[in-house]
Amino acid sequence: MILKLVLLGVGRWGHHLLRNLLNLPQVEVAAVADHDPQRLKTVQQTFALPPSTHLLSSWPEALALPGIEAVVVATPAVTHYPLIRAALERGLHVLAEKPLTLEVSTCKILCQLARQRQRQLIVDHTYLFHPAVQQGHQFLQQAPLGSLRYGYASRTNLGPIRHDVNALWDLAIHDIAIFSHWLQEWPMQVTAQGRTWLPQFSSQDPAKPLYDLVWCTLIYPSQFQVTLHLSWLNPDKQRRLCVVGERGTLVFDESNATPLVVNWGQLQATDAGNWIPQGLHHQVLPLSPAEPLHNVCRHFLDQVELSTPSPISSGTLATKLVRVLAALSQSLAQGGQIIPLTEATE
Repeated sequence: MILKLVLLGVGRWGHHLLRNLLNLPQVEVAAVADHDPQRLKTVQQTFALPPSTHLLSSWPEALALPGIEAVVVATPAVTHYPLIRAALERGLHVLAEKPLTLEVSTCKILCQLARQRQRQLIVDHTYLFHPAVQQGHQFLQQAPLGSLRYGYASRTNLGPIRHDVNALWDLAIHDIAIFSHWLQEWPMQVTAQGRTWLPQFSSQDPAKPLYDLVWCTLIYPSQFQVTLHLSWLNPDKQRRLCVVGERGTLVFDESNATPLVVNWGQLQATDAGNWIPQGLHHQVLPLSPAEPLHNVCRHFLDQVELSTPSPISSGTLATKLVRVLAALSQSLAQGGQIIPLTEATE
């Protein structure tokens, strides 16, 4: 099967998507579209695209090309809904960059449209295809840590600054996706607080600042609690996520050469009424060398060929993530009020 598709958007992430798509013999990239002519020139030179690949400045023109079967959307989040809707209405399969859209209501419309047209709608939640996340899920399914107590994650760096979404929408979606995948449940209530130090990057609406720093708390039905630290203004780059259990902690740290480890250990009571650490040791979990984004692209091809919704990163899962982000945004706007999420598990 050769899937003829178009790529919309060749910014930083679209550039990575194009590289992976061109390396798949089952894919024909018929067109690349971007409003920035310099980006088109850059990818043409970088990848030596053949003359048969259309370089277009118009997204509608790309969608209207004859023989197109699928579209990959890597444009700003605010453009996702109209572009994905137009693609589905044309009967095209869609692989979209996260988030699916910025509203739960529009996510639902797109999911319904994909079902009606019997097209695949898959969202690039890349971490769900990361070997460390997949291995971590398998590890936790065996319950070796005993009762799970709490989790925490830090996703910080000095930029890159985005203008279409804040640090919450840019960064939290990764960790929420990982925790929900590992725990096999969704938050039932959330809170969030934030700060903005770069007013020149704030949105035009003062009620909706583009927060540079966000702290989140998520409570799950099992009473597992997660704390997220998200920042664009911290040169201490961190990409670290942990699940703490009664017998040890599972750590996913992208900055380490061995990104998935277990720090084993637990406290034992003494006859004197004290507590001492027992069984302290460090275990590295082996991983396959696969690139997560390559796995995403291959998964998209597989689901199109199978004509079945993605069991990993469907539009339905993307909608659940947007619902959680929307609730966190509501809490941000209300100064950290607790927001219930009874519908998040639907």
